[in-house]
Amino acid sequence: MTAHPMNRTGHPAGRTGTRPARPALVLVAHGSRDPRALVTVRALLERVRDLRPALPVHLGHIELNEPLLPDTLAALAALGDTEAVLVPLLLGRGYHVKQDIPEMAAAAPVRARVAAPLGPHPLLVETLYARLVEAGWRAPADEAERRASAVVLAAAGSRDPDSAADTRRTARLLAERLGVPVTPAYASAAAPTVRAAVRALNARGRHRIAVASCFTAPGRFAAECARAAPRTVAEPLGAHPAMARLVLHRYDQAREAGGVREAA
Repeated sequence: MTAHPMNRTGHPAGRTGTRPARPALVLVAHGSRDPRALVTVRALLERVRDLRPALPVHLGHIELNEPLLPDTLAALAALGDTEAVLVPLLLGRGYHVKQDIPEMAAAAPVRARVAAPLGPHPLLVETLYARLVEAGWRAPADEAERRASAVVLAAAGSRDPDSAADTRRTARLLAERLGVPVTPAYASAAAPTVRAAVRALNARGRHRIAVASCFTAPGRFAAECARAAPRTVAEPLGAHPAMARLVLHRYDQAREAGGVREAA
């Protein structure tokens, strides 16, 4: 059965035929006042649908954009769906993953399981690497250039220590891929900032620095981090094909395990 379209309010439109045997996949986006964020998330949703056409795929937001997650889950129940897997489009554990989304899932009129956030994971690192290359990053040509090179991994930031641990893990995986140091930096709630991380790397003799954007979509935090970049700055992760594969991987994990809330 082909995944049904969204109606003009952003909720699942009606469909005919039998109910799907598998739980629906609901992408859970944070929401943003930047209109590019909604465009990006919808593009990612379409990539997921293209990869698995028989799977019903929907969108719900935590805040700021419609449809809100509770409305999406209510619409699914009205259509007769009884199960859904919620895949947070978030890149580590934090308040939204641990509190907001599980609370919305528990209050839903369908059986809603919460998948792990998208990071850390090798597919996330694949996307970060691809975005850096698109921005002009190239591998150091020799040992001298390698010693002068580094990357700052710009993330949203959180006071939750698990969120910081996940960002550090992503930074380590990216450093292994690049062969140069990768320093986590944050837009809010944690230190260092991107500007401070760049200064610290400069003080250690690393002047060939790029900024990797560990944000799902464009928005205020991504823009602020980009402005602090010295030269090369990657675009947000967006609707890269590896991100669509990662969304489906998290869906499959949660479906097989009966609900996963911690990053693998």
